[in-house]
Amino acid sequence: MFNIVLYQPEIPPNTGNIIRLTSNIGSSLHLVEPLGFSLDAKQLRRAGLDYHEYSTLQVHKDWQSFLDTCRPRRLLAFSTKGHATHDNWRYEDGDFLLFGPESRGIPQSLLAAAEITAVLRLPMVATSRSLNLSNAVAVAAFEAWRQLGYPGAHWPG
Repeated sequence: MFNIVLYQPEIPPNTGNIIRLTSNIGSSLHLVEPLGFSLDAKQLRRAGLDYHEYSTLQVHKDWQSFLDTCRPRRLLAFSTKGHATHDNWRYEDGDFLLFGPESRGIPQSLLAAAEITAVLRLPMVATSRSLNLSNAVAVAAFEAWRQLGYPGAHWPG
């Protein structure tokens, strides 16, 4: 399965929604500090922390700690600065999907880092600046999960 990485997330309900999402699709979630909230924030619990027991969540004290701990083979950054779209990429088991903070996105220095395999974007109309973080993660994650054949999915009936 693939991993979701939130670099310095700022808004508790977005992270809560992503905790719930990763719990439901079987992905691991990595949070890279500093966080813009406490993990026991009321909004975070309300949005998704009741799924915390079903999620695989790791918190990393900084970017280098994340790289040292996870050693991602393929690290895919999602940014409005990307040129390839999320659906034209072929995802693989073990990929790490990286998303930046809500107010500023992934810093250019990180997008240009040697560890980044590709910078991808989600299509939007020309008048849009960006998508909500939890929505962007959901769109990208479901495309990756679809391409991998929905491993672990429950099909009723």
